[in-house]
Amino acid sequence: MNEIFHVIIKFTSEALALSRHINNLNKSETIMSQFILLYSTKDGHTLDICNRLKPIIESHDHQVVLKDLDVFNENLEEFDSIIIGASIHYGKHHRRVYDFIKKNQKILEARPNAFFSVNVVARKPEKNKPDTNPYLKKFLRQISWKPQELAVFAGKIDYQRYRFLDRQMIRMIMWITSGPTDINTVVEFTDWQQVEAFGHHVAKK
Repeated sequence: MNEIFHVIIKFTSEALALSRHINNLNKSETIMSQFILLYSTKDGHTLDICNRLKPIIESHDHQVVLKDLDVFNENLEEFDSIIIGASIHYGKHHRRVYDFIKKNQKILEARPNAFFSVNVVARKPEKNKPDTNPYLKKFLRQISWKPQELAVFAGKIDYQRYRFLDRQMIRMIMWITSGPTDINTVVEFTDWQQVEAFGHHVAKK
């Protein structure tokens, strides 16, 4: 009887050990990629979009590091996938976005990658896609990197956050493009479902 009891105990212990080993293997295989999510923003809304993307990508069991592109000084080669998001200011992305892409193009091309642009003109249905948004199309013509995944998200108008000159310039642009011009206006044009769908999409690549 004692021998049978010891055999049962030994079998149970070995089965539990095997189960733990399999679980550990599954956990190690679950973390498929380490993403770097880089942003360039003028008024903070691109960072808001990145903060929405980060948990979406992480929900697919990836690791995500969120960094300001303007001050990023780490080794880009340490990351498996690269996403860059940048806002438009007066019709252009910041010069540092161009410089970063030029400097790191070989690394970008060697990994799964994506780029998204944030601009208020994307609030218009006929200008909210990569192949119809004039700012993104212009940007892509100016660089030699061809992002594997592209998106464009409508931005945000918050007049009270702007400096006086910026406020007047943006009001003029909004007047020309039939947008809001009341200086007390805060309008978030971003389609958050579109943002989340993009997050799920790039996480599955």
